[in-house]
Amino acid sequence: MKVLVINAGSSSLKFQFIDTKTEEVYAKGNVERIGEEGSFLRYKANGIENIFDKPIYNHTQAIELVLGTLTNKNVGVIKDVKEIEAFGHRVVNVGESYFDPCIVTPEILEDFKTKVDFSPLHVPGAIAGLEACMQVCPNTPNVTVFDIGFHKSIPEFAYKYAIPTRYYDEFKIRRYGAHGTSHYYVTQRAAKMLGQKPENINLVSCHIGSGASITAVKNGKSFDTSMGFTPLEGIIMNTRSGDLDPAVIEYICNKDNKTVSEVLKMLNKTSGLYGLTGGMADMRDITENLSRPDVRLAFDMYCHRIKKYICAYIGILGGVDAIVFTAGCGEHTPELREQVTEGLEFLGIKVDHDKNWGNSRGEELDISAEGSKVKVFVIPTNEELVIAQQTAKLVKSR
Repeated sequence: MKVLVINAGSSSLKFQFIDTKTEEVYAKGNVERIGEEGSFLRYKANGIENIFDKPIYNHTQAIELVLGTLTNKNVGVIKDVKEIEAFGHRVVNVGESYFDPCIVTPEILEDFKTKVDFSPLHVPGAIAGLEACMQVCPNTPNVTVFDIGFHKSIPEFAYKYAIPTRYYDEFKIRRYGAHGTSHYYVTQRAAKMLGQKPENINLVSCHIGSGASITAVKNGKSFDTSMGFTPLEGIIMNTRSGDLDPAVIEYICNKDNKTVSEVLKMLNKTSGLYGLTGGMADMRDITENLSRPDVRLAFDMYCHRIKKYICAYIGILGGVDAIVFTAGCGEHTPELREQVTEGLEFLGIKVDHDKNWGNSRGEELDISAEGSKVKVFVIPTNEELVIAQQTAKLVKSR
């Protein structure tokens, strides 16, 4: 099935056009600065990249531009938009009523609008993308695949917070997690690399990107994960603080004359590596400046938090078959992988220095040292393929 995968934000729209049978990506790209000056489409097909500058005032115009480019006689890959058999949309979180992929109807879309509070930074963009696709191609099915979907299997004792139960009963405040499609994908790939079925393996999956989360995978299913009610909980990230004593928020509000919303914005947007280094968030910049004491400290804190979660999750799983590093920083930062795994030989984890620093060029890589009881893998993630495959599966089952 040919599926156009859409990841829509408030002012951007990423896409990949995928054949789920062959796993071929016919075209991909992104629309940037929707509703702003200087909007453009970056489009890549047949190994050639083009940039089209054009005023794009809303998501409907963004979708129309993408579809028009996909069918363009010079750079397109299809003759008619009818060749797109389904749209697959990434949606972060609209509550525990929606873990499994679903075909979106006007009624479901309206229900999403009542649940924006679960992910206010991400869901409005996703809704705009859905509305645009439903308007432009009303006869093409739209499927939503949720970031929290893989974490549906987390047991109650792991997903509930130790707050009065009415806050879960009335407001569904609980651990939801994120990056589920990524953790699912690398679990499947790790099982193949181990020569096992997914249900027979335990592992710790480290999705380390701009946003980052660690997941304990038990018998191929999510058992616990570092992100919580929102993506703010967990390890230190590029601009997010990660785990923090909640009392710090009140303390800052009182001492610095800020509102709760202002502090939460700070914790999401200008904390993490960015806050510790005075404005440096890109991991490439971090690793190039490790001689600076503040950057070195930030990197050490970052790696320490990741290592802490890995060790905790190995404990609750009772041992693991593999540790997996994925996403931008996890895939491309050997300094991080080496520092995170250093000193874990007592757990049977040993990384080969030369393999770790080798250039995988986007390929799956086993960086375990000889004799390591636990495998250490670098697996490039492919969330778009998971969304396309789950979309196709649901549409075909109707």
